[in-house]
Amino acid sequence: MNKAMLKKAAITSMAVLTLVGGATSAFADGKGHDDKGNHQDNGKHSGKDDNKGKNDDNGRDHAKSDIRLQFKDEKELKWALEYIIRLASKGVFNGYEDGTFKPQQKITRIESIVAAVRLMGLKEQAESQAEMSTKLNFKDADELARKYPWAVGYVAVALEKDLFSETDAVLQADKPATRLFATTLLVKALGLEAEAKAKVNTQLTFKDENKIPAGSVGYVAVALEKGVITGYNDNTFRPNQPVTRAELAALLDRTDTQLPNNDAQAITGKLKAAPANGAVVVVKPDNTEVSVVLDPNIFIFRDNVKASVAALKAGDEVLLRTYLNKAVFIEVTKNAPVQPALTIETGEFNSVSLNAEGKIATLSITKEVNGSTQALILNVSPTVVIIGDALTAGRAIELTVLNGVVQTIKAI
Repeated sequence: MNKAMLKKAAITSMAVLTLVGGATSAFADGKGHDDKGNHQDNGKHSGKDDNKGKNDDNGRDHAKSDIRLQFKDEKELKWALEYIIRLASKGVFNGYEDGTFKPQQKITRIESIVAAVRLMGLKEQAESQAEMSTKLNFKDADELARKYPWAVGYVAVALEKDLFSETDAVLQADKPATRLFATTLLVKALGLEAEAKAKVNTQLTFKDENKIPAGSVGYVAVALEKGVITGYNDNTFRPNQPVTRAELAALLDRTDTQLPNNDAQAITGKLKAAPANGAVVVVKPDNTEVSVVLDPNIFIFRDNVKASVAALKAGDEVLLRTYLNKAVFIEVTKNAPVQPALTIETGEFNSVSLNAEGKIATLSITKEVNGSTQALILNVSPTVVIIGDALTAGRAIELTVLNGVVQTIKAI
């Protein structure tokens, strides 16, 4: 695979550590809390990381015929829910077989390496017999082969693609992947190592910059410039801090705008009409139309909150993602313009009130409602049009009302 293709495959998140399909489902990038327990990347996350539960499949790929958009621990996802659903709908990474997502769980080095290789489009190569039978030279290679035999080929490919440093003597598969480890790995996977080395003497301004090894400064600088990762509100980088799954979702979503628009699973455009018969019709930017069947478990975001299918309106601008030819995720990126509410009122003219300029401000009519006579007072437009002798006491009149304001008064 040439470097251009490699970059295109990896750019899905310059955060590189994601799981395609079902395997190890997390990436590391720091706990993401400032000194007061607030989440730095999105500002809404707080609480302790209990780190409960380990990857229930040890990173092995259990192919599924569907993707999971509903999680038992949805309440724990909080601020990251939208990011997680968006990524899950793309098949980037998903929840666990027990129906949970485990947003606070950290990721290990071996999980992040497997994720990086898969993201680069090298899964088939990594799982080939030739790569799986590679004799690795790490001092703890025997431990890797014993605990994670399925991952040997991934490590072999990662070595071939220069995702490791020449001085790495041990793999430390179970060690949490730190922010610095993740940053270095993702920059290398994006083919930006030369650029990182050229920036090795960049002057970082973090308070804890002395904790970043001199040889890693360029990788951090590139990652910061590309918007892959950020520092914290207290001006620290925390290179040795692990990352949670929820924070990974935020990182991926932040860089999602850098994806090419020819993603076959993504459809953008305007809804031609409200959903009907379990499907929607989207008018794409080139004015072509595409009809997409809605998955029964479709996940919809409108005004940044989870919504129902009934909330979708004609004219909504949407980002729609499909899986197995069905829409599984719709985000309303721009609400449809509010349509003017035009009504007709009839009754008998009663009276008007005038404003300071001597123009009609309000109009009162009487009308029959469910067998009883009621008075109705309406605001009147300054440019109201009066047809006939409508303003005669007791005269039957017809009012054209737009958004609650009388536009015309007509004698009938």
